[in-house]
Amino acid sequence: MKKPYLVAPSILSADFSRLGEEVKAVETAGADRLHVDVMDGHFVPNLTIGRPIIDSLSKVSSLPLDIHLMVNEPARMISYFFSSGIDSITIHLEAVEESHKDRTVKNLLETIQKNNILAGLALKPKTPVEKIFPLLSYIDLVLIMTVEPGFGGQSLIPQSVSKISIIKEKLRKQGLDNVLVHVDGGVNDKTVSLLSSADVLISGHFIFKHNNYKEAISILKTGSI
Repeated sequence: MKKPYLVAPSILSADFSRLGEEVKAVETAGADRLHVDVMDGHFVPNLTIGRPIIDSLSKVSSLPLDIHLMVNEPARMISYFFSSGIDSITIHLEAVEESHKDRTVKNLLETIQKNNILAGLALKPKTPVEKIFPLLSYIDLVLIMTVEPGFGGQSLIPQSVSKISIIKEKLRKQGLDNVLVHVDGGVNDKTVSLLSSADVLISGHFIFKHNNYKEAISILKTGSI
């Protein structure tokens, strides 16, 4: 029997007028971590939060904070979060210039880890999963995007789901079972059954628009209604 999923509510879909209450509510409801999308308005069209709000989140919740950088040139921003009490920083493979991409990404991941923060690498739906293979030994988590990044509430792209099992099998063959596979995009009660190879389910709209956060998180954890 598969162990329960870890669930990370994405605060992008929370009510920002009462964000502290929202965060405490999902923590009480059984969330395992918080997913925080940082967008620069360039890598993706949306513009979201920065360091001040992340600092505030670490004060109101004991949950690990997963920072997902949807920004161009992540090298210019990662150090901004090193003293924020966060658990992980995930950068996008596509956000790094093609010239010397693997070496540059490797250096960024190692810099994150040297600051006692878990390092993650994210892939957009259209990016071939094989692009990440040379970098698997340098990461602590993989984030498979099952929607185009930038906005919450989108529908899962079915063609992106196969990446999850492919990357999980590749990690197993390389003895990297400690690397967790996160999935983000259209994760809800209707799609959770498609994501059985994942370890961590990131969900914003389904959780924060549900009238019972505990029930929503329980559905995702168990993979059934």
